[in-house]
Amino acid sequence: MKIKGILFDVNGTLIDIHTDEGAEEIYRGISHFLTYQGIYVHRWEARDEYFRIMNEQKRASAEAFPEFDAVEVWREFLRRRPEASSVLPPDKLRWTPLFLAEMFRGLSRFRLQLYPEVQNVLDELFQRFKLAALSDAQSAWALWEMRAVRIDAYFHPIIVSGDLGFRKPDKRIFKAALSVLDLRPENVIFVGNDMYRDIYGAKQLGIKTVFFSSNQGRKTAEGVEPDYIIYEFSELQRAIAFFEGR
Repeated sequence: MKIKGILFDVNGTLIDIHTDEGAEEIYRGISHFLTYQGIYVHRWEARDEYFRIMNEQKRASAEAFPEFDAVEVWREFLRRRPEASSVLPPDKLRWTPLFLAEMFRGLSRFRLQLYPEVQNVLDELFQRFKLAALSDAQSAWALWEMRAVRIDAYFHPIIVSGDLGFRKPDKRIFKAALSVLDLRPENVIFVGNDMYRDIYGAKQLGIKTVFFSSNQGRKTAEGVEPDYIIYEFSELQRAIAFFEGR
């Protein structure tokens, strides 16, 4: 097999991340910030409204695998607070939804680190292949987190589901990466940690798959089998050699 490109899932594959969107600290912090601005909201009101708007977005979508827009959630949150437009100057009102989305993520995040050997493996692969990253996430979070662990420069493109309105296993995400890379499915490998979203998604296009059995993601999906399984990220080089020898 002639390998020209490698596609990667991000969280759970490259980045070992742990978040808790139910943590009380998130909504206490957001409540204090908004109250300071003159927008009075109890922390539990902030929590309930956040999830209500997020679920409304998903229900309104016509997509089979809908993705929400975190910044738009907070923009709508402020629209539903009539006092927001009177206490916040226009410029501040425009950027506050992004700030709230970033605050939300920062307060919900308890771990952000690369899996062992990711940096070393990417250093080697970057010299040999075109690399792309496909993340079910929000650009307000994913791009900054990749920069924080210093891996963003390895990938072009970086495709984030929050920018598209749908998420994996929708095959359009994989097609978008192939289009930018200008590569055919038979010349690409996909590496992911979720048997359904990642492995099934890639296999729909005939892309060879490597399943990284990390501490996250679904380990099984009915009728889905990866082409290769690794248990440590350093084993990816062995997997590539396996495909190159076929």
